[in-house]
Amino acid sequence: MGASEFDPTKSYQKQEEVFFDDGREIELLHFVHGHPNIEEIRGNPERVLATIDEYARSKKYLMNVGEDKGRIVTDLIKERKPQTMVELGGYVGYSCVLFGAAVRDAGGKRYWSLERNPEFAAVISSLADLAGLSDVVKVVVGPSDASIKRLHSSGQLQRIDMMFLDHYKPAYTTDLKLCEELRLITPGSVLLADNVVHPGNPPYLEYVRSSCDQKRQKNKSNAVNGVDTRFEDHTANQYKTRVGQEKLDETRVGNPNLVYESQLVNSFEPNGIPDGVEVTRCVSEEQ
Repeated sequence: MGASEFDPTKSYQKQEEVFFDDGREIELLHFVHGHPNIEEIRGNPERVLATIDEYARSKKYLMNVGEDKGRIVTDLIKERKPQTMVELGGYVGYSCVLFGAAVRDAGGKRYWSLERNPEFAAVISSLADLAGLSDVVKVVVGPSDASIKRLHSSGQLQRIDMMFLDHYKPAYTTDLKLCEELRLITPGSVLLADNVVHPGNPPYLEYVRSSCDQKRQKNKSNAVNGVDTRFEDHTANQYKTRVGQEKLDETRVGNPNLVYESQLVNSFEPNGIPDGVEVTRCVSEEQ
């Protein structure tokens, strides 16, 4: 599982210093809907994805999961056949179209795309609709933790079979802990975390690779000494400056009794930079 080498002929444009939220997302929407083959694209998820790739390869870089890492996730969707899948961070909908179609094809019922930025969410909705996925995909606008709580309290989200984490990096761990506390993550759930190599997410990897006893000890230490909230990551810091300071609940303890088996699957960003997806299976719960 995972790509052994990168095909340079499929590389996206070079990632610039400012590489999102500068108008390119709306430009992409016009590119897709104004495409000369729009009628062949309509209702076809693969064609929608190919057109997004065409823009990113010929026009401007897009921070999508891409074909290589995307294949890691779609292979697991085929294997696990999740009824309900959630993504945290949808950007322009590449992962939503790719994974939403895979969930539908595997017999699943719902793919939730949680996106903080309302413009990005509008792009996701438009492209998912163009791909013919509106019956399966639902886009929710707002901070990820607030959206998770709202979906849970309304009864729309009672269990997460599979979750793809690809949003604000310091929120990976706090949002996972929230889902644990709400009993949305239980034995059988599978977590897939993007960008754990580039730019990296050491706190998240430490958490999902820790034993139950290590997690309990960490919670006790945090209760006594306080939580270290430092997170040195250029992308995360740039995200904060562009969308506003993210308010994270660093006091969450999650459910330390959940037993995870976690491994890194190496792959590539769509511009060839080495990256990987952390695949984490919740296998049991200690009593």
